[in-house]
Amino acid sequence: VQLQASGGGLVQAGASVRLSCTASGGALRPYAMGWFRQAPGKEREFVAFIWRSGTNTDYRDSVKGRFTISRDNAKNTVYLQMNSLRPEDTAVYYCAASRGVLSSNFLAASTYNYWGQGTQVTVSS
Repeated sequence: VQLQASGGGLVQAGASVRLSCTASGGALRPYAMGWFRQAPGKEREFVAFIWRSGTNTDYRDSVKGRFTISRDNAKNTVYLQMNSLRPEDTAVYYCAASRGVLSSNFLAASTYNYWGQGTQVTVSS
């Protein structure tokens, strides 16, 4: 499956952005999905996860209450709604798909099998 992330851009602090991740070459339904981000000079870090059916989600602490992950399996698309953006949210955001089971560690990048190319989000102060 190929993943295409989109929706990034340059915004001011406090603004909202919605990222999309669309799959081609296969259905997203069998995969758990995650969003990761990587800022310059830093390691890639977990942002959010959603289970295949959308019933389970998880977030890194710094984005809880501000970011929401969702999915529309009929559209083969996963979303990351980001509100109240902060300059420290600036990064390249990547979506990823995992064949893992529910007990897998979805906070780890190694759990994911397919990655999108990334979309830049820049938040100015």
